[in-house]
Amino acid sequence: MFQDVMNYKPKEQDYRIWLVLNPATWLVPILMSVFVLGILIHAFLFSVSPYSEYWVGDAAPVAAEAAPAPAAE
Repeated sequence: MFQDVMNYKPKEQDYRIWLVLNPATWLVPILMSVFVLGILIHAFLFSVSPYSEYWVGDAAPVAAEAAPAPAAE
């Protein structure tokens, strides 16, 4: 029912995008732009997340406490 809108048949007509976008030319730039967009979205969400302090916080003092004390000589 939904796919009868404007006589659209995806299994028969989805190949047409490759008549406009040549994959030999545009596949790598498209994948790179999706990758960059994903990194930017994750960076933004990480910066506004209330949990960013949990992940970035003061890791140095925790690491110093967890290190074993040197043996006394």
